[in-house]
Amino acid sequence: MMNSRELFERRKKRNRYQLRKRGGGKPRLSVFRSSKHIYAQLIDDGAGQTVAAASTLDEAIAGKVKTGADKDAAVAVGKLIAERAKEAGVEKVVFDRGGYRFHGRVKALADAAREAGLNF
Repeated sequence: MMNSRELFERRKKRNRYQLRKRGGGKPRLSVFRSSKHIYAQLIDDGAGQTVAAASTLDEAIAGKVKTGADKDAAVAVGKLIAERAKEAGVEKVVFDRGGYRFHGRVKALADAAREAGLNF
């Protein structure tokens, strides 16, 4: 029997495999959520480097949100990562939710990034 961490890693690997298969070389918008913060990175897997990043620890967001672990914080991070992606010249991405379900904070981040102009 697998523990919850092993199951999470298995879901994450399965998700990333599908993204590589169908991504078409687009940068990957990867999300990580902890109990206190949420992070987003725009990763170019071909070059192996991070194009843009945003989190609730950024100075642009830290003073505006009550806590880094709610939907309001996720919306702020989604808007900020979309803004930074546009500055880097990226419009189309694939969304990497990792092993997380697409609901709650992860969905709020994705919806905010879409509204701010990212296409996925």
